[in-house]
Amino acid sequence: MNEIALLIAATLSAGTVLAIAGLGLLINERAGIVNLGAEGLMLVAAIAGYAAAVHSGSDLLGFAAGMAAGVVLSLFFGLLVIWLNTNPYATGLALSLFGAGFSAFVGVAYTQQRLSERSHWAVPGLSDLPVLGKALFEHHPVVYLAMALAVALHFFLYRTRAGLVLRAVGESPESAHALGYPVRKIRLAAVAAGGALCGLAGAYLSIIYTPLWVEGMVAGKGWIALALTTFATWRPARVLLGAYLFGGVTMLQFHLQSEGVDISSHWLSMLPYLSTIVVLVLISRNPAWIKANMPASLGRPFKPGH
Repeated sequence: MNEIALLIAATLSAGTVLAIAGLGLLINERAGIVNLGAEGLMLVAAIAGYAAAVHSGSDLLGFAAGMAAGVVLSLFFGLLVIWLNTNPYATGLALSLFGAGFSAFVGVAYTQQRLSERSHWAVPGLSDLPVLGKALFEHHPVVYLAMALAVALHFFLYRTRAGLVLRAVGESPESAHALGYPVRKIRLAAVAAGGALCGLAGAYLSIIYTPLWVEGMVAGKGWIALALTTFATWRPARVLLGAYLFGGVTMLQFHLQSEGVDISSHWLSMLPYLSTIVVLVLISRNPAWIKANMPASLGRPFKPGH
């Protein structure tokens, strides 16, 4: 039972990175913007957050630095795509490549650095429960924040006027513009909010989940988070569940290795990415279902007056 509790706990921790990044990308796509630069953005946020935590000794400042890095890069991406109408796919890929190279260059000085002693987090009373205590109630607050974010984002999108406007911009920016809404500013705000969450995910990865800096440490999680939005049909709760599913697959490889399962480690390392491909292939078999849930203007540029 203790092994099951540890596997559940590891799944929640690993899924948190994907959940926060996926929710950020969902905000982008609900506004009609596709950002393929999540991988590079998370890498820059990871080194920014780690460097801030090393020099300040504060995890909170590290998270703030990671989020700030995410916002700055996302705003730059947004200005290019939304105002200058550059190709969003090419711009996103360029951002991803830039983030990988920049983080590797800056991170050279931090590969040998170590953070201060990590605090042990536990929910008083609940953490003492058998099995469930270790599985669910001994996590860093950011793990619970990811769950709260999914609930809050669902409420925002489907229960508030601002959320309705955001979805309207993603469905028909021309109609939203005709009603007097500043479509480009709304899209830029959505891109900034999504960048902040991707930045938080990157900072959590380097400060709490690892905690250390290694070149390329995001290791494809940005791409999996991007796939999650399609897997979840642009629904926050499904993003959360999908993140834990992929997190569980990731942790399963380590669990099988520890149990001495006679499978090549290379095959086990492929599991998260293989499952991503399989899920996307299965979803793609029903294009009508995807089209019914996908924001109608996703990836489509908007020019006022056209």
